[in-house]
Amino acid sequence: MDTTASHYGKAHIFDYVVKVRVDIVTKEFPPAIYGGAGVHVAELGRVLAPLLDLRVRAFGDPRPEDYHGARVSSYGVPADLATANPAVQTLGTDLAILSDLQGADLVHSHTWYANMAGHLGSLLHGIPHVVSAHSLEPLRPWKAEQLGGGYALSSWAESTAYHGAAAVIAVSAGMRDDILRAYPAIDPAKVHVVHNGIDVDTWRPDPHTDALVRLGIDPDKRSVAFVGRITRQKGVPYLLRAAALLPEDVQLVLCAGAADTPELADEVNGLIEGLRATRDGVVVIEGMLPRADVVQILSHATVFACPSVYEPLGIVNLEAMACGTAVVASAVGGIPEVVADGETGYLVPLEQLQDGTGTPLDAEGFVADFAAALNRALEDPDRAAAMGRAGRERAAAHFSWDSIAEKTLEVYRAALAG
Repeated sequence: MDTTASHYGKAHIFDYVVKVRVDIVTKEFPPAIYGGAGVHVAELGRVLAPLLDLRVRAFGDPRPEDYHGARVSSYGVPADLATANPAVQTLGTDLAILSDLQGADLVHSHTWYANMAGHLGSLLHGIPHVVSAHSLEPLRPWKAEQLGGGYALSSWAESTAYHGAAAVIAVSAGMRDDILRAYPAIDPAKVHVVHNGIDVDTWRPDPHTDALVRLGIDPDKRSVAFVGRITRQKGVPYLLRAAALLPEDVQLVLCAGAADTPELADEVNGLIEGLRATRDGVVVIEGMLPRADVVQILSHATVFACPSVYEPLGIVNLEAMACGTAVVASAVGGIPEVVADGETGYLVPLEQLQDGTGTPLDAEGFVADFAAALNRALEDPDRAAAMGRAGRERAAAHFSWDSIAEKTLEVYRAALAG
């Protein structure tokens, strides 16, 4: 940071020509994006780059070093940790980033993968650390299935970073409540709500149907679409059970990544096979699709389904809304802040165990209620289309990335002011 800016005091630093250097640390960054956190970092980087001296430090293979004016560096797993537990590999990558944070005025980390780089970088270089909370380890206990003892490491890393951060950004008010429940020692004054956003110029209704035909989707039939990873938090088994209660002519389109565990894969595959034994139109698309294909799928779906048992915000709901599609979603986490019940779709109440798993108290009741909400949208396509139009208007009015960039800068200002 230029000393002429520091002369006026950090509280006013953004009011001057000199640009503050902010280093964003993230596991996901284009072209390697697989979840909502990656989408958030990519879009936030795009809108912040013209306003700051922005450096992005991302996990993974080498990628283009310029991103809308931001300088990008990539960090692979250290060679001597190639066979280590994934959580240990993550911490090793965090350590490899530390020296490059020298010279930054502020470090901003996203997800537990990057939190320790931000925390240790803050201590090492004497700079404030801002954390963006996209999920919470205490509310994802099923990760122990993936990481074993590594889950204890990831939980420790997240807790340590959150408690030491100058500021914590929650992507929804629901997420803020979760943070303060999970970590009651954190000062509520340093936990700020800045929603995820959506680029409504990129995510917009697409009238074409070429991708649908290529992927085996009938554009003339009603459809329920799901886009997301196969994780416990996404609630896919509940959707598959609900699909059995839909009219037989309705297509179910699943754009899904690989399951987190073999056990979950077996459960989901078994439910899919059961559906296919009793009905046509079950379309499963595995792996990552080009964005244009996803936009087309969302644009032509009668309704988008989000059966999550845990969702800090649910950026995929914003994507569906921006494409003009009604949404049926579980009323958990930050979803009610996005989906306006009865206006842009329907929210399905979900009473859950309070053990961090998000397990429904009445799983069959939740399945039945979710199916009923889907059927309500399917039975009145005109009403569903009107909800879709209202959803697009809501996405554009309340979730623009320009407004989110300004709110993020406000958090930076406060952190720099100390």
